[in-house]
Amino acid sequence: MSTSPPPPSAEPTAGPSVRIGALVPLTRPGWIEAGRHLLAGLRLGVREVNDAGGIAGRPIELVVRDTAADPRRAVAAVDELARQGVAALAGEYHSVVARAAAARADALGLPFLCSSAVLDALTDRPTERVARLAPAQSYGWRIYADFLVGAGHSRIAVAADPSVYWASGTRILRDHLAPRGGTLIELDAGTLAPTALCDALVDHHATALLLLVGHPEPAVSIVRAVRRDRRVARTLIGAPAGQPEFTQWATLLGDEAAAIPFLRYLPERLGPLGARVETALRERLAEAPSFVAHEGYDTVAVLADVLRSHGTDRASVAESWPRVAVEGTRGQIRFSREPGIGVWQWTWPPVQVVDRDPAEPGRFRVLHTG
Repeated sequence: MSTSPPPPSAEPTAGPSVRIGALVPLTRPGWIEAGRHLLAGLRLGVREVNDAGGIAGRPIELVVRDTAADPRRAVAAVDELARQGVAALAGEYHSVVARAAAARADALGLPFLCSSAVLDALTDRPTERVARLAPAQSYGWRIYADFLVGAGHSRIAVAADPSVYWASGTRILRDHLAPRGGTLIELDAGTLAPTALCDALVDHHATALLLLVGHPEPAVSIVRAVRRDRRVARTLIGAPAGQPEFTQWATLLGDEAAAIPFLRYLPERLGPLGARVETALRERLAEAPSFVAHEGYDTVAVLADVLRSHGTDRASVAESWPRVAVEGTRGQIRFSREPGIGVWQWTWPPVQVVDRDPAEPGRFRVLHTG
C-alpha cells in the first residue's frame, strides 16, 4: 500500500462490491472503546482503497457485526456473513471471541484475518485459512516479563479473573520469570476484595501487581485500593493486556491512571504511512488513536493487496497468506508459521512497554522495546 494519500484522479469504483465481514465488539460487555478504534481503522482503510479504485474497479463493502465479546454471538455472525457471500472475515479484539470465530470460519472454508486477538491457540489445529496481525501472547508477554526483571522485580503478584486468556498469560509469565529468578504469586480477583488484595501484597512481599482482570471493573477498584493503601502505595501496578491505552482509563482514574506499564504494538517512531494514517485516525476518532486502530487499518491494507493480487474467491484468499508482503502503518507485514501457533502469523509486529507519564497523563513514555 502506498505511503502517500490516494490520488484524487483515481477512477471511481463500479460494479458489484467485494464484501468483507468485520467482527467488532461495539456493546457491553465487550470493550467498546477498543471496538470503536478497531472499526475506525477498518473503515479508514476501506475508504482509501475505494478512493484509489477499489479491487479491479469494484468497491470494498465492509459488513460490520457486533460481537459484544460473546463467542456464541460471533459464531452466529460468521454463519450469517458466510451466507451473505463475504470474501473474507476481518477484525475482532477479544481473544476468546476470535478463537470461536476462527474455528467456525475454518470449518466453513472462510478466510479470516484476525486484527487484534493475541491468544496463541487461536485455533485447536493448524489451519491455512486463518492469519493474524497481532503478536502472539507468548511473544508480547515474554517481553513484558523481561521488562519486569530489568526493573528489578522478582516477587510479582497477579490478580487474575478466571478465563482462558488470563490463565494463558499467567502461565507465560511464570514460565519466563522462573529461570530469571522471578516468583509469580497468584491472587484470585474473583474472591478477594481490593482491600484483601492489598493485604496479600503485604503478606507476600510483592513489589509488583499485574492486573489480569476485566476493565473497567474490577481493574479500576483495584488500582484505587493499591494507590490509597500506604503499605503498598509504592508497589508497581502493571496491565500487560493494555487497559491504560484508552482514554476511559484516564477519565475514570485521573492522576491514579499514570505509571501503570502496559503492552502497546507500535514502533517507537512511525514512518510516513503510519504518520499519515495516525493523523487521519485522530480526525475520525477526535482523540489519539490507539495501536488497535492501526491494526484495523493494516488489516484492510493486507486484504486489499491479497484481493487485488490473488482474486476474490475464498480459496485464493486463503492460499495467499504466505505470499503477503505489504507495507503497513507499523512496518512491512509478512506471515510465517511459528511453532505452537496454528495460524499464519505476522512475525513480528513492534512491541513496546509504555505507561502514562505522571507529569502529563495524556502522554505515553516508552519504558522497554521488544
